[in-house]
Amino acid sequence: MSVESEADLPGDAGEALLPGTLPESLRAELVAFRRDLHMHPELGNQEFRTTAAIKERLERAGLEPRVLAIGTGLVCDIGDWGDGLPALALRADIDALPIPDAKTECAYRSTVPDRAHACGHDVHTTVVLGAGLVLADLHRKGLLPRPVRLIFQPAEEVLPGGAADSIECGVLEGVGRIVAVHCDPRVDAGRIGIREGAITSACDRLEIALDGPGGHTARPHLTTDLVTAVARVVTDVPALVARRVDTRSGMAVTWGRIESGHAPNVIPQHAELSGTVRCLDLDAWRQAPDIVVAAIDEVANLHRAKSEITYVRGVPPVVNDPEITDLLRAAMTARRGPDSVEGTEQSLGGEDFSWYLEHVPGAMARLGVRTPGERTIRDLHQGDFDVDEHAITVGVELFTAAALIDL
Repeated sequence: MSVESEADLPGDAGEALLPGTLPESLRAELVAFRRDLHMHPELGNQEFRTTAAIKERLERAGLEPRVLAIGTGLVCDIGDWGDGLPALALRADIDALPIPDAKTECAYRSTVPDRAHACGHDVHTTVVLGAGLVLADLHRKGLLPRPVRLIFQPAEEVLPGGAADSIECGVLEGVGRIVAVHCDPRVDAGRIGIREGAITSACDRLEIALDGPGGHTARPHLTTDLVTAVARVVTDVPALVARRVDTRSGMAVTWGRIESGHAPNVIPQHAELSGTVRCLDLDAWRQAPDIVVAAIDEVANLHRAKSEITYVRGVPPVVNDPEITDLLRAAMTARRGPDSVEGTEQSLGGEDFSWYLEHVPGAMARLGVRTPGERTIRDLHQGDFDVDEHAITVGVELFTAAALIDL
């Protein structure tokens, strides 16, 4: 994808007021760093090479990163932490996805079979690294007004997310606010999308086993017709759930897997199905396990099937704090003008950045990664996902400006 030179970039509206513009040498280094991560993707809680690469670069800049006690991921503090000011945390997620890289013509495609950075975490990581390098230089010049913490979090793609483990490791101690970005292939590079309030959905996982005595398909009345029971759970439970919560909460049960039976004339003894529960509203999400489990039991009992339900708590919605959302808007406007900010919709995707927001106020912006004018429709979690690397510069400048603006 494109790598733009200093001459290619639009004028930065706030450069005179906000120091920290990337030198061309650092831009090129960050692009190379991102491509290296892209070629060597690692799954959640296995990001040892990624962690080592981040640590080495920060140490080379004179910083003191600390690997998390869980073995992967790290934090790094910048600035004066003794003056009592709460720190601004910049969060990146560092893991990849268990899918093959489908970019056959790409020189930096994944070298690891069935592994790919198909969600942009390599970009998130590079953006926070770049911002940290710029802010460390500003601190040495006495230009950083408050302490900053860099959080490189493992296992975002693993429910309930590595954020919870990172918080257990103390990454939020001394932090007063936290910000993050997520790549968005629907937004042009050079722009960000922001939204006050909920910007993502809650996402939980369901695993269900249904059992019965089995029997002959000629005599379903003498046994539990398990396949019919499974079918009714699949169709009736989402409808029941939708009628037991406020429809504005957007709670939805969607199935992804059903397995049962081996012969056309045998009623099976066992069936399994799994899916997700998504919800747009935080309060409704807190009630979701009781509502969903009750609906499953009700339908299973009606058909005389024994049910075993595993409800795996995933993540709540990311609910952007109004003040921190305004900070991101002001930072981007200062760097690239008001036209660089656009509104964005709430997504039904889950994001474990939400766990940090249970403890401190914060906000996530959508970082545009689509080359302006590109007609190819790309999406996250697909093997051909890639980005316009100009987005790295934009993300670094966004975070740098956010750290420099008075809160």
